[in-house]
Amino acid sequence: MKDKPDYTLFAIIMILLIVGIIMVFSSSYVWAEYKYSDTFYFLKRQLLFAGAGIVAMFFTMMTPYNTWGKYAKVILLFCFFLLLIVLIPGIGMTRGGAQSWIGVGAFSIQPSEFMKLGMIMFLSAYLAAKQKYITSFKKGFFPSLMLVFTAFGLIMLQPDLGTGMVLVLTSMLIIFVAGARISHFIGLAIFGLIGFALLILSAPYRISRITAFLNPWEDPLGDGFQIIQSLYAIGPGGLMGVGLGESLQKYFYLPEPQTDFIFAILGEELGFIGGSFVIGLFALLFWRGIKIALEAPDLFGRFLALGIVSMLTIQVMINVSVVIGLIPVTGITLPFLSYGGSSLTLTLCSVGILLNISRYTKV
Repeated sequence: MKDKPDYTLFAIIMILLIVGIIMVFSSSYVWAEYKYSDTFYFLKRQLLFAGAGIVAMFFTMMTPYNTWGKYAKVILLFCFFLLLIVLIPGIGMTRGGAQSWIGVGAFSIQPSEFMKLGMIMFLSAYLAAKQKYITSFKKGFFPSLMLVFTAFGLIMLQPDLGTGMVLVLTSMLIIFVAGARISHFIGLAIFGLIGFALLILSAPYRISRITAFLNPWEDPLGDGFQIIQSLYAIGPGGLMGVGLGESLQKYFYLPEPQTDFIFAILGEELGFIGGSFVIGLFALLFWRGIKIALEAPDLFGRFLALGIVSMLTIQVMINVSVVIGLIPVTGITLPFLSYGGSSLTLTLCSVGILLNISRYTKV
């Protein structure tokens, strides 16, 4: 074990965090003044979340990563418990049509965020110990599959399709890298497409999101409103942007721009150069994370590092794709940048584990 973590990765994380705090304030102060009569409302809370997240990051960075393998089963059971109680009326809090939070007033946690990390920990430990069975459908692939889709089902009861997608895609990638047969994934893909189609058809609002994505101007004041306003933000940004703090779309055009669509405000204010800079930082994070995963000293460390970096990368790809109109709206936050306590704290906690794994590599 080397004494120091990957300082390049640490620097990337801190730059993204600082950019996020700046953009949360820039995108939210108009809405904060209107709703709470406090221009700094969201900034102060994001600083609080960032402080808690940094403490969590340093804790996980100093904790030997193998510790999480020992307690992975307990952590996963706790995450399942949280997913169950959030569905109980009177306990789970509803925001934006999803009963996804537990807490009191504005201070709450989102159990599905905990489940993403909990599932990565458990699958990494389980597949590292049972890798020789992963080529067997009954002994390795199917048990892993059932666990993932049980969690996905509970998340969809909230409902939260975006988080569920990240959970499933990340888990499938870990299982694939562990050595599962391609034939098993082909069968899964067929059933998955059928199930996804039924999932879309079962909820009218999901169908409307699909149609709005295909032609948002067909319903510009309804389902197409958010994506149209996002494009109106990115378009005027041009190469250099209109200037930090000078966005027009945050003046009640783009709903709550400090959350899922913060990249649209960033693109408007900082332009193509600013957006490319942020995407470049995420690309560097992915590169350093993959190097750490490849050089981890054991299977658990490799799967755990791969799972964490994959989760973040998938989330970035989905969020940015939604903002620029490539895929339908899914409700996914942009790691490090979007406003939100559970998302930011768990993201920093996750990269802390990645930094700890880097202490055992030559990266």
